[in-house]
Amino acid sequence: MSDTAGWTKEERAAMRERAREAKRAQGAQADAEACAEKIAEMEPADRELARRVHDLVTSTAPELAPKTWYGMPAYAKDGKVVCFFQSGAKFSSRYATFGFQDVAALDDGAMWATSFALVEVTDEVAARIVDLVTRAVT
Repeated sequence: MSDTAGWTKEERAAMRERAREAKRAQGAQADAEACAEKIAEMEPADRELARRVHDLVTSTAPELAPKTWYGMPAYAKDGKVVCFFQSGAKFSSRYATFGFQDVAALDDGAMWATSFALVEVTDEVAARIVDLVTRAVT
């Protein structure tokens, strides 16, 4: 039995992409360019969401470096991914996801959300993203 048994075709592709990312010794500029390329490759609806998230994250927390992570736009501090955008189309999901890794300082009691479904970036959603990113990096 293969180690990839039970994984979807899309998940296996994401894992292969992550392996390629890990092999590349990229600098900050190359990472930022790779992030922009991944956003540009997305389906139109996800691309617009990803661009809005990218603008919000980079303006709110300029200390986060854009990069790719499993083929998705991500934002890292000291080499560790803090938050990421996942295209809904990439995994045949009905919505995109904005999520956080465990290095994000979002702790709130015994349970808190680390990923959010994203279908539109309204003013209210933008404010929430700014708040979450601000909390994540402090």
